[in-house]
Amino acid sequence: MKLRKLFILAVAPMMCLAASAQVATPKKGDLTVAVTAGYNSYTSLSAPAGNLNDYKLQAVSTNWNEKQLMLGIEGGWFFKDLWKATLGGGLSITSNPGYAPVPGTIDENYEKGDGSIPNYGAVANQSELQFNVFTGVDRYFKTKVCGLMPYVGVRVGYAYGQNTAVADDETWMGKSVGESFNVRGAATVGVDYFLTDAFFVGAQVDPFAYTYNMSTYKPQEGLGNLSADSHNFSVLAAPTIKVGFKF
Repeated sequence: MKLRKLFILAVAPMMCLAASAQVATPKKGDLTVAVTAGYNSYTSLSAPAGNLNDYKLQAVSTNWNEKQLMLGIEGGWFFKDLWKATLGGGLSITSNPGYAPVPGTIDENYEKGDGSIPNYGAVANQSELQFNVFTGVDRYFKTKVCGLMPYVGVRVGYAYGQNTAVADDETWMGKSVGESFNVRGAATVGVDYFLTDAFFVGAQVDPFAYTYNMSTYKPQEGLGNLSADSHNFSVLAAPTIKVGFKF
């Protein structure tokens, strides 16, 4: 047993040195591309229906722990040794065609419980645009562990969502619009583990993050906007894992 322990203690440093020789430290000019898995950073707000008598609005939630898991893409550029600029985001466009209403009928047998055909309401013609973008800077640090590089950094991001709707119905007074946008800033800490020169895995979390949201309805043509906003402060927010390549 003692001989086995001595063998492990003797071989482990040599394995680490061999791995270090094979894994080069990222340097100025290197590029990275990673697939990320973390919280959904998009925002959206559905347009309100038709000609209502009462409109109410609450700001869209920006709590990261209420969001669903999302896959994303993150690019990086080492503009200096151990300094990396990051950029990521995404875009989504959806179109839902509208359909005219179909009126029903009522005949003399309606009071007896039959002889009627229900009305089919109009299907609103809707379009939706969503996008988000973020950028940041990370400072990496060398360690004695083979391929392991922790970092600290900052992130700023912007997300926007717009939904428009209009229906061929007398209750709709022109186009209805719902809009929402987020502005986010965060401090970030993480670690990347370079298994080879070209392949790495990593994880990060935001020790502190702030998000501002503005949500707005424009219910009908000719009416003013109805708006609501929110401020979100988070600690140890938005944990993210990543798998990437370095070029």
